[in-house]
Amino acid sequence: MKKILLAALAFVSLTAFVTFNNTWENDDAHSQIQFTVTHLGVSDVSGTFNDFDVTVQSSKADFSDAVFELSAKTSSINTRIEARDNHLKSADFFDVEKFPTLNFKSTGIKKAGKNKYKLAGNLTLHGVTKPVSLDLTYRGLVENPMSKKQTAGFQITGTIKRSDFKVGDKFPAAMVSDEVRIKADGEFTQTETK
Repeated sequence: MKKILLAALAFVSLTAFVTFNNTWENDDAHSQIQFTVTHLGVSDVSGTFNDFDVTVQSSKADFSDAVFELSAKTSSINTRIEARDNHLKSADFFDVEKFPTLNFKSTGIKKAGKNKYKLAGNLTLHGVTKPVSLDLTYRGLVENPMSKKQTAGFQITGTIKRSDFKVGDKFPAAMVSDEVRIKADGEFTQTETK
């Protein structure tokens, strides 16, 4: 009886450990971080950060307890115009030499509908850390036919104010909107199951 009890406890402990330690990482080729601002009040201009890593840790199949962590190199900013990219990298905006990364780590997640969540977290940008709230859509779990790996999809959208992070303080909202719209899409594969 004692052996059966010990075996059952060992199985439950091992199962719990496996279930509660699922780590997923973004697939670079199928993930992007995009931002959009309005220029002169009449035209939207978008760009991307092309060098970033995201991990997701979750113990539940629907990712309802997921923790997201992102780090992006600010020097990887790309708006398709080299002169504009160089200006954005300068001390006028992102000051990439002084602040080489932007970081986000979620602090909470709440259900907001079928496969929809409100994701709270701390964003560190330009040396300033502020709490932000973002909309998260879980787009499902499929097997990638090429890699044969389970692949989860997420989309995150939201709006932040660049003034909260002291980015581009010299440039009024009439020139470059204070509000910055964010849209991130990602495919993630499970990298560790212990």
